[in-house]
Amino acid sequence: QVHLVESGGGLVQSGGSLRLSCAASGSVGSINAMGWYRQAPGNSRELVASITSGGDTSYAESVKGRFTISRDNAKNTVDLQMNSLKPEDTAVYYCYLRTPAWAPWYDYWGQGTQVTVSS
Repeated sequence: QVHLVESGGGLVQSGGSLRLSCAASGSVGSINAMGWYRQAPGNSRELVASITSGGDTSYAESVKGRFTISRDNAKNTVDLQMNSLKPEDTAVYYCYLRTPAWAPWYDYWGQGTQVTVSS
């Protein structure tokens, strides 16, 4: 079993910054990717950013140039640096971990952390 714990959410003004962190513990094993999804009220969950074990990154178009994902493979942690935040970034952000390194995969999820950006 894998357990993900997120931290770093909160309330920030438009244009501000926040850094989200996620730590994986338990029987982690090999990892294909880690990353972040978000879900705003009334919306479906969307991928924000992901990073593979090899360091390849992927971002939603809406956050490119503003968010940066990073990962520490040795510590099984993933961070999301969010700059130039906008009110539309307001959502619950969920960390995920995809394992094992090769398909078929299984995704583990964190409990979510609220990010609120005021205008």
